[in-house]
Parts: sequence; C-alpha cells; structure tokens
Amino acid sequence: MAMRSHYCGLVTEALNGQTVSLCGWVNRRRDHGGVIFIDLRDREGYVQVVCDPDRPEMFKVAENVRNEFCIQVKGLVRARPEGTTNEGLKSGKIEVLCHELIVLNESVTPPFQIDDDNLSETTRLTHRVLDLRRPYMQNNLMLRYKVAMEVRKYLDENGFVDIETPMLTKSTPEGARDYLVPSRVHDGQFFALPQSPQLFKQLLMVAGYDRYYQITKCFRDEDLRADRQPEFTQIDIETSFLSEEEIRDMFQGMIKRVFQNTIGVDLGEFPVMTYQDAMHLYGSDKPDLRVKLQFAELTDVMGDVDFKVFSGAANMKGGRVVALRVPHGSVEGGGKACCGFRSGFSR
Repeated sequence: MAMRSHYCGLVTEALNGQTVSLCGWVNRRRDHGGVIFIDLRDREGYVQVVCDPDRPEMFKVAENVRNEFCIQVKGLVRARPEGTTNEGLKSGKIEVLCHELIVLNESVTPPFQIDDDNLSETTRLTHRVLDLRRPYMQNNLMLRYKVAMEVRKYLDENGFVDIETPMLTKSTPEGARDYLVPSRVHDGQFFALPQSPQLFKQLLMVAGYDRYYQITKCFRDEDLRADRQPEFTQIDIETSFLSEEEIRDMFQGMIKRVFQNTIGVDLGEFPVMTYQDAMHLYGSDKPDLRVKLQFAELTDVMGDVDFKVFSGAANMKGGRVVALRVPHGSVEGGGKACCGFRSGFSR
C-alpha cells in the first residue's frame, strides 16, 4: 500500500469496509477509558481514528501521541455507532479503526490550539508555520489558488498567452519608488524590480502577440496602508484590436466565472453608467450606489432668487444649481427640510 491512499477529509462512507492509509497531524487526542480517539487533520479536513487496546503495540504508540504529532495511520473504514455521527464533517459518518500507527515526527507542546481564532498578530507571525496550519489560513490560500486557476482557464479559452516578463530591469517612471538590486558585474549600477510589466507587455502588443496575460509579482517601495503593500501579485493583461465594450464584456465574464466557481456567488449583469450620467446625478465619476441619494435639479427655480451665489450659477452659460435631499434630515433641525446645495458649472 502507498504511504497515503486518501486525504483525511475525503474519507467518506463510500469507502466503508476498505483499508486506507492516512497521513496528517493530530488535531485532538481523547482517551475515553481505554479507547483512544484521534482527530487526524490534513489540508482537506478531519477524520476520526479509533485506537483499540486489542492491538497492544499500536495502542502503546497511541498513548504517547500528543497534539500536532505528524503520524501515519493504516486502518479499516467503518460506520460510526448510531448517535455519534457529525453532520458538520464530510467524514462525519465514518471512523477509521487503527491497525498500524507510525509517528513520523513528534511535536513540542504548541503555543496555541490550531483552531483558536483569537490570536494576536505577533503570536501568529512568531509561530508562522503553525499559523499556516490553521483552517482559516489554509482556506484563504486554497481560495487564492482556485481564483488563479479559474482566471488561467478563462483567459486560455479566450486566446490569451501566458508570457513571463523580466524581473530585473531598468528603472522607469512609475507611481512609486523602485526596489533596487545592486549588480555584481556592473560596479555601482543597479537593477530595478518591476512595479508593473507595463513596457514589456506593450512591446509584446507591438510585436503582434495580440493577447497577453501574466499572474505576476510587482514591487513598490512605499509605506504600508490597508490597500498598499510593498510586494503584491496582480493579474496583468494587455490586448489588441478590441473596443471598450468588448474588453468590458470579456472581463465581466471572467469576474463572474471566478466568483461563481470559487465561492458560488452569481454576480449577475454589471450595471453600466456613463460618465455624463454619473456627474449629472451624483457629482462624482465613482459614485457609491449603495447610497440612494441623487441630485435634485433646481436651476430653473434659482434663476430669479436674490441670493447671487445661486442665481449667478443658474443664469450663467453651463451653470447649474442642484440640491441633495436627505430623508429624515429634519429630525434634528426643528422640523425644517434638510437639503445640501451645490452650484457651479456642469461638466
């Protein structure tokens, strides 16, 4: 038998009666008066292993097993006794009766439980390898992998070519400072790590490759913020001979497929708004449509008022006066309607 025949989290009732070989880490060990239960964990999930004292050599090893020991288990898949099933697990209807147990690597007592979600960032980074064993972190990295695979499949289907571009290049004007790498063979000179493969993908378009993509690392020497990191990965795409509408439709399809196939969310059709409509209704080219407030047109009303700020804007060429009506804005205003005014040129 192979060292591992199945992943722990994929052992189901379909394997009932079969002998399996599993490898993983001990998530929990419970001694119930002579019978030892081990919750064995790998990247796919958990399976319950039952160590019976009828096999003394195996049972002696099981008595010394502790949390986070890396072990190999060979045993028989059987149904759990009635009333002990766990519907929250894919393997919750079965257990593995252990025939052979091998400790591949022992572990010192871990500083925290792997399923503990209340950890400080300092603790997580100090014990990073244990942090990466946590289901939360593993789910994040697996989701990242699935997103990358869906993007690659979609772009391949649409004729895009995955081309690697150089990482050591010449410094070019970008939006941030470059990370510099000193050259060994050219004394006093430096390479720059790419902030974006912009020049290279434009060369590829001029060279006739037509559709290019790359999931690549980029580096920008700037201060950390919520949406800024010095090292990040981006889906870099360049294409030729497509109109604005064609590009928008193509990548709307990509985003919809990624969400549908990775987390099961149907985004539906994306709403489209022209720049002119956005500025006319919201006064911004990036309105937050969750806020259901639109400008009310008051230009005609304000044309003959005495207040010059409004009348001047209403009567000048291209001028405009609008108000923003805030629902229930009069609650703190003594019963008066609450409006915000905006005057000036329309764009």
